Amino acid sequence: MGNHTKLLRSVLVAIVYASATIALVAAPGNKHATHRDLLIKKDLKITVFHPESSFGTFDQGIEHPLSKSSSSTIESSTLSFIASRLKVDSSAIKFRTSHLGEITSHAYVSQVHDGISFANAVANVAFNRGNKVVAFGSSFVTPKTIAPSTPAITLKAAITTAENVLDGKFNDHPPTVEYLVKDDESVVLTHVVQIQNDAAGAWYQAFVDAHSGELVSAVNFVTDVTYLALPITSEVPTQGFQNITNPQDMTASPFGWHSTTGTTNTSGNNVQVPTTSALNGNFIYPLDPTAAPTTTGNMNAARVNAFYVANSLHDLAYRSSAFNFQTNNFGKGGAQNDPVTISVQDKAGTNNADFATPPDGQSGMFLWTFSLPQRDGALENDIVTHEFTHGITNRITGGGTGRCLQTTEAGGMGEGWSDAMANLVEHTSSAVPDYVLGQYVTNSPAGIRTHPYSTSATTNPLRYSSIKTLNEVHNIGEVWANTLHNMYAALVAARGWNPLFGTTNPPPPPGDGSGGNYIFLHLFIDALALQPCNPTFVSARDAWIQADVNRFGGANKCTIWHAFASRGLGVGAANFVDSSAVPSGC
Repeated sequence: MGNHTKLLRSVLVAIVYASATIALVAAPGNKHATHRDLLIKKDLKITVFHPESSFGTFDQGIEHPLSKSSSSTIESSTLSFIASRLKVDSSAIKFRTSHLGEITSHAYVSQVHDGISFANAVANVAFNRGNKVVAFGSSFVTPKTIAPSTPAITLKAAITTAENVLDGKFNDHPPTVEYLVKDDESVVLTHVVQIQNDAAGAWYQAFVDAHSGELVSAVNFVTDVTYLALPITSEVPTQGFQNITNPQDMTASPFGWHSTTGTTNTSGNNVQVPTTSALNGNFIYPLDPTAAPTTTGNMNAARVNAFYVANSLHDLAYRSSAFNFQTNNFGKGGAQNDPVTISVQDKAGTNNADFATPPDGQSGMFLWTFSLPQRDGALENDIVTHEFTHGITNRITGGGTGRCLQTTEAGGMGEGWSDAMANLVEHTSSAVPDYVLGQYVTNSPAGIRTHPYSTSATTNPLRYSSIKTLNEVHNIGEVWANTLHNMYAALVAARGWNPLFGTTNPPPPPGDGSGGNYIFLHLFIDALALQPCNPTFVSARDAWIQADVNRFGGANKCTIWHAFASRGLGVGAANFVDSSAVPSGC
């Protein structure tokens, strides 16, 4: 391990990258958009690099070379647009996947050399109904050097290296050979394999140099009937469990939540929570708050609640997104056989919960633990919602790879989106009170964040410039979540609140109603598909603005700009320097 430790520590080098259109040197102290520290073990850290993404939005859309062609496909349109935009040959672009949405269509590509894809040089294009480009993100590069395309070391040797360094085992997921851009502007050829350690709750995608045999990078996939359950709009057990009958959305889950197993246990098409079986067709296991979480009855209560909440969130996001977690995709595209697997009261640790988001086609995984004092995280809906939302944001951003929220800044926003979704689904009226996450598991009204989420700058002073002093993803996430809390409040104030959102289980999909709460959810999901791989706060902001143009014709432009500007993300915000400016006319 000594040599491996020396190797990994040597990865901490200066940042330089070149894009296909412009060369930049990252400013000192502004590594959030390109780097991420992964703590593999207590004494072992690897710093991974992702080329900075450029991102542009185009309001009503711009023409591309095949805009007027009646025979063009999304693939041919994407390839021709990128080739002309970046002035690269089409042989340097590989079409990877696409998603045809109700408002916009999205395509995802990789840079290639000698027919081999780049793992971290990617691009995404969004087209509106008029076949015009409305958004384009790219992290394509012009490398100084590039390794030969034939591996010099065997896959077996690469797996051994990855297993030893990452302290896990190869999980037999099909390995690949891909190029990887390093922060010294070189490109190395890598064997890409997945390494898991279930006992430690670890799941990595490892990149081993196919010529030197060294581990050069990693992707961390883990971020930190009738059901008796907490309604999705509730947060903690003290608000009361209810018998909830047939809550599934039949568009999102056309054969119900148990279509792979019947109604016999909590192991269905979207979510699998092993071992809890139905009693006479129902899942009614009362919680005994006076007993330990580890009792059989309380274990079953926690499993049923986690199954109910995770399925509800699956159905809520389904109509506006792609790359869902499902065993059966019902012929609607995307990779299948990838339900979410939930482990309640996992033995990997305590006082924690996490969600692993591998690429489309592989199952995601919850790990739930119970805390001291002993309270089960699977019984606090905001914790369940937070973790499941990691699956949504990691899957949609970048088109199903699970690789595109890996920088410090993007990872921080991932935490923020998860808090914001928990906040959203628990509203039961037009009121927007301060919001606290994790009160039940911590047995504290202060919860697990540094401040309540609030429209008051006194209660929560966090704003874009706060990131200057922050380096941890949860702390950075609080800035983004509080910005979105203010965004929700602004949209509800401007567009009203639709009560249907909070009175059905699960809430009806966003296409079934209007109001600021629905608009917020639409823009939340739509912007994820528009934004580039490893977005920044600024590019994510721009994706929200463009999402409103795509779906609502820009009707909420000024409301959105004022909400962002109120927390420092106005026109001109950059490099964690605040701006309160809004566009003219607002």
